[in-house]
Formats: sequence, structure tokens, C-alpha cells
Amino acid sequence: MLENSKILITGGTGSFGKCFVEMTLKKFNPKNIFIYSRDEMKQWEMSEKYKDDERVKFIIGDVRDRERLSRCLDNIDYVVHAAATKIVPTAEYNPFECVKTNIIGAMNVIDTCIDKKVKRVVALSTDKACNPVNLYGATKLASDKLFIAGSVNSNNVRTKFAVVRYGNVMGSRGSVIPFFLKKKNEGVLPITDLRMTRFMITLNQGVQLVWHTFNDMLGGEIYVKKIPSIKVLNIAKVVAPKANHKIIGIRPGEKLHEQMISYEDAPHTYEYKDYYKILPALNNLSKDQKRIGEGKKVANDFTYSSEKNTDWMEDLVLQEWIEENQTKIEGI
Repeated sequence: MLENSKILITGGTGSFGKCFVEMTLKKFNPKNIFIYSRDEMKQWEMSEKYKDDERVKFIIGDVRDRERLSRCLDNIDYVVHAAATKIVPTAEYNPFECVKTNIIGAMNVIDTCIDKKVKRVVALSTDKACNPVNLYGATKLASDKLFIAGSVNSNNVRTKFAVVRYGNVMGSRGSVIPFFLKKKNEGVLPITDLRMTRFMITLNQGVQLVWHTFNDMLGGEIYVKKIPSIKVLNIAKVVAPKANHKIIGIRPGEKLHEQMISYEDAPHTYEYKDYYKILPALNNLSKDQKRIGEGKKVANDFTYSSEKNTDWMEDLVLQEWIEENQTKIEGI
């Protein structure tokens, strides 16, 4: 599907964007990938890697700026919406800025993609959008709802929208693994709560889920990758086995455990081999057989949460991943 196409990725200089560009160029050989972001320094650094690859183009722009988006989406086939204000404490202390990027920015992407007749759009979401307790999660829930409605509420619209929702991306900038790696030589690692658990996904898995979504989507779906859980305490022990731990308490807006599919989502959720799919409740589309395909309906009391997960990442697996990806972990 992505072969010889024109793709634009918002927030394309982030951890996901870098991995998406590298993997997609190798697998699909698109005609162009346009990196749309507002950080010129990150673009300059990334452009050094692709200076001899004419398929990769860089565009300075902000998803808050609909006029700029409109100019840059001419003749684009597919869009990955990865731009977001996503650090939980940052969003709590700068709520207006978070809303402008995550909600107003989503509205701009949706409207402009419809206007420009983009074929398909996949928006990246987060486990924090499920039953949110922080502003970041609340804005991403609003964003998810906007993208779902963009597909099912518009008549005669060519553009289809879907959402991918997954947990903490291993080794991404601002995440717990690089944070602990930076702190390990200090001899003490700060732990918010000994009980805290998180979902874990690699960048490669995240990119593959986006690819699958582009190929499978009919519009309005939320795709949830099946991934393992791990205790934050275990991450600390793997990163720095000899370090002491200081309990600092949960930060503003932080959850003890994460959830990706809620009890309220269950009536519209179907299970597949490697993922779940939450179908849109709007227009009774959760009963659409084309969208369901070979999926199996989950129980009505089903939830997918990190502390109740049946799949747990072993410490040795995490240790091997860190050793293999030292050069790719951002922020250390």
C-alpha cells in the first residue's frame, strides 16, 4: 500500500518518526516521506542521515498552523500524525499549550486531510488516553474521538482515519529507561511507587502496528497492540542492580497502572492474534462485519491493564534489549 506513495509524518523528528522513516524506506520504498515538525535543530540533525536520499524531505511547520498544513498536504497519499505534547508533568503545568497542540492540532490535521483528499491517516495515541487522570491523557482521548468521528460522521469523504494506541515506547526520549540509565551512576534511583506497572513496546513494534493499520483500516478503529507489562522497580533493578532506591511518590497526573482498553470499551472490542481492535460505537459500526473480520468479541467485563496483563517482560529480556539498543536509546 505504501509502495511508491507520498507520506507525511507530523512530529517526524521524534523517536517514533525516526524509526518509522528508516523502516518504511527499507520495506516499502515510498516516492517521498515528508518530515513535518517545528524543531529546526532536530530536522538539521536528522537530515544529515538522509542527505543523499532524495525521497526524504523536511518541512518546518506546526500542527497548530492550519494554513501551513494546507500548503504541505498537497498530493499527499498517507499521513501519520505523531506530533504531540506528551510529557505528563509538562502538560500539567502548561495546559493551554497541551490543548493547542493535541486537540486543536488534531482538528487541523483532520480538516486539512479531508480538504486535500488524503487517502488514509493514522494517529498515534497512548495508554494514557484510556480513562485519563492527567491532562495529556485527556487531550489524547479528545484527539482519538476527533479522529474516529472524522471517519464516521462525514458523508462522501474520501479520507479515512484510524488510531493506534500503545504503551510506553522502550528507549524513547523522556521515557523511564533512558532516565534510569542517566541516573544509574549516582547510586540512587528515584522510584515513584514500588507497585507501579507499565506496558512496554519497542519502536519497531509501534511502526509495524501503524503499517498494519494502514492496510486493515476502514475508518474509525482504534488498534491496540498486545504487549508485555513490567514493574518499574524491575526496570530499575535491571538498569542498575547495585543502586539504592528512593521512593518519591507519584507525580501530578501520574497513574499507578496503565490501561489501554477500558470496561466501557469492551462492548465494542474484538481480539485478534497480535492485537485488539476497538470499533466505533457511532452509527452502530461496532457491529459492522467488514470491520470485525475474523475478530473474536471480548467479554463485556474485559479490560486490558498493565497490572492484570497475562504477558510480563522478564528481566533478562529487558537486559538483552538494553544491551542491543544502547546506541539507539535517546537522551543518555
